[in-house]
Amino acid sequence: MRTLFVEPAIRPNQPGNCEVIDVSPFLREAIVAATRIPLDYAVGGRDERVMELILDEIETAPRLELHVPMPRDPRLARLCEEVIADPSRSMTLGGLAAGIHVSARTLARMFHRELGISFGEWLRRTRLLLSLPRLAAGATVLEVALEHGYDSPSAFAAMFRRTLGVAPTAYLARDRA
Repeated sequence: MRTLFVEPAIRPNQPGNCEVIDVSPFLREAIVAATRIPLDYAVGGRDERVMELILDEIETAPRLELHVPMPRDPRLARLCEEVIADPSRSMTLGGLAAGIHVSARTLARMFHRELGISFGEWLRRTRLLLSLPRLAAGATVLEVALEHGYDSPSAFAAMFRRTLGVAPTAYLARDRA
């Protein structure tokens, strides 16, 4: 994983907030090459062209929905923190709603109002993000699936594939390559 900091004023099309993108092998190599470029590179030369190429590639790279927003409402924030602390527990919207003394419908509206996504979407993203370090550390897909509330490795793999476009094993193999 690499983190790039791009001055927002560099280009008008650049997003003003943090995003996670799918990095192609070409962009990965351009970023690695940029790590050898001095900060005070000459304008008009090869180094500037490499930096401009990286910006071009970032603009067209597919965005990954890996950001998990957190609510400001204290009840909702507490609920979300409990889910993050134990992502394997069985959850229903009704059960979680009862825990904060609201109806399931009210909780669903709170998620949409506060976060702009449904509880199900928030939970899926949260579990996915929490699973990535475990997979990277060498845990099996079965272990990770059970630790993050999935009934089977195939259910976890299907969600992973829908979200990131590849199976967990292929994702890690690509990352290691």
